[in-house]
Amino acid sequence: MTRQEKKEVISALTEAFKSSDAVAVCEYKGLKVSELEVLRASAKEADVSVRVAKNTLASIAFKEAGIDGFELKDTNIFIWGKDQLAVAKVVAKFAEKRDLFVIKSAYIDGEVTDAGKVVALSKMPSRDELIAMLLQVWKAPIANFTIGLDALRAKKEESA
Repeated sequence: MTRQEKKEVISALTEAFKSSDAVAVCEYKGLKVSELEVLRASAKEADVSVRVAKNTLASIAFKEAGIDGFELKDTNIFIWGKDQLAVAKVVAKFAEKRDLFVIKSAYIDGEVTDAGKVVALSKMPSRDELIAMLLQVWKAPIANFTIGLDALRAKKEESA
């Protein structure tokens, strides 16, 4: 890799990390390329980015993005996005099916955290799921009212 290519990678990662609400660092050593393609496909569906980068380049990018606290060792894959829940769900779902994929740490809510917070965050309902739950709660009284009216109509028709 030439010096210019390294600078381009660092600037691309710096911009990506600055504009992201969550960044996960995971170990992928031993995974097949086909398995990583599954990760990339699920990440693309969730509007999450995935990239393998050298630790030294990623460390520089984190420092330039104002993110401190990552210890980058071994082989790492970086997963980031604007939606914290989407990043957590993609990473946790992929990790639970594969033993070789390990969540090392993550940058969430302005701080570096461990894998436990990522897994806990992944179990929370997404924004769309919360809206669906709220709509069900709002819809229940109307549905019960219409069921009651229909039962009353049926009873009146029986007695007539």
